[in-house]
Amino acid sequence: MGHVEWTEFARVERMPAAGEIVHAEGVLQEPAGGGAVVARQLALLCGRCELFTALGRDDLGARAERRLAELGVDVHAVRAGSTRRAWVHVDDTGERTITVLGDKLLPHGPLPLDGYDAAVFVAGDVEALRSSRRARFLAATPRELATLGEGAVPLDLLVGSANDPAERYDGSLDAALVVRTEGPRGVDAGGTHFSAPAPPGPAVDSYGAGDSFAAALCFALARGDELEAAMALALRAGASVVTAMGPYEKQLRL
Repeated sequence: MGHVEWTEFARVERMPAAGEIVHAEGVLQEPAGGGAVVARQLALLCGRCELFTALGRDDLGARAERRLAELGVDVHAVRAGSTRRAWVHVDDTGERTITVLGDKLLPHGPLPLDGYDAAVFVAGDVEALRSSRRARFLAATPRELATLGEGAVPLDLLVGSANDPAERYDGSLDAALVVRTEGPRGVDAGGTHFSAPAPPGPAVDSYGAGDSFAAALCFALARGDELEAAMALALRAGASVVTAMGPYEKQLRL
């Protein structure tokens, strides 16, 4: 469950200073956002993933649904308002800086999730969250901490960025395993540190690395991998994404 944003990526030499104009060396457009990136990574690993989301009643919503289908994601979308857009500057170090335009459209529950092997809650309302707990394994991100607190369901996995203020976690949830990513410094998983591997090529764009890491970790733990093996797979997934523009070209395949 999660949001989708129609996203334009622009590679620039550096982030512009106030009042400055910079010229993009390359531009890419994709339906992205946490829900889309997680779903596509899971589809590559599992062979199938269903994305419960919300898209606008507009051309961008239709384009996003078609493109996600091309990427192998089964999309279940409610239609409301206008599709949220995002603009991403990617600098010469591969760091991404994101501007979002419009409100985040959220999937609403209840949802038919009985019998699913795993679910990842990226965004949605409280009933969508409670529906996702019907899956055997449930992962989530602290981006929607207020909803997770209100829903009060136990989580098998909570994954967030230690560097992103929007993903700060206060320890208030019933989560079996809490994982905090720290970019190239590695990952903390329940107090155990795991070093990040070097990317398998030059760093191009970090967009989607964290969500791909979280999706791969959920996949591995849900299928029964021990933590060390699951973390190795997830770290490979995150490292691979940064070697190409946009989130999808280098997502990990099995």
